[in-house]
Amino acid sequence: MVQLIGFKKIKTAIFISGRGSNLKSLIKFSKTKSSPISIDLIISNNHNAKGLKYANIFKIKKKIFRFKDKTLAEKKILLEIRKYKINLICLAGFMEILSKKFIKNFKGKILNIHPSLLPKYKGLNTHQKAINNKESYSGCTVHFVNHKLDSGKIILQNKVKITKKDTPKSLAKKILVQEHKIYPKAILKVFNL
Repeated sequence: MVQLIGFKKIKTAIFISGRGSNLKSLIKFSKTKSSPISIDLIISNNHNAKGLKYANIFKIKKKIFRFKDKTLAEKKILLEIRKYKINLICLAGFMEILSKKFIKNFKGKILNIHPSLLPKYKGLNTHQKAINNKESYSGCTVHFVNHKLDSGKIILQNKVKITKKDTPKSLAKKILVQEHKIYPKAILKVFNL
């Protein structure tokens, strides 16, 4: 691993909607010497998101935006992002689709982690779909975000074998382990480290 000497870490915002297990994994990664990122902001569309507790534990600024009026929510988020000079957004179980306008107005990079081997099984219920279609493998994908759902350029993927005993829940558990490994690696790859 490259040691970043005299290198300013890239200010990063993590967007979450739920338990925040990828957020926790990225916070741990951000505190390592080889990490190119610092996590300066956590954004959620859900004030009950369990992952928000990590903002308190690790003393990271958090903001919650209701997406009833998507245009207004995105405007407010962009203001926060500019205020904190954010250059990287990592979506980690964020259950809103960002608009084309938001993506265009944010001048940095936006990454997402998705629990399937894209381009297969975009959107929701990926584990159920993979099992229903009798796939031998599923996995996870880190990709750049563009204005089409789960369609941006793929950065990294990890495979997971599907067994006959697997349920959507057991498959989700196995894939989550890989998600925690692959997201930091994808970030290193994006910044050529």
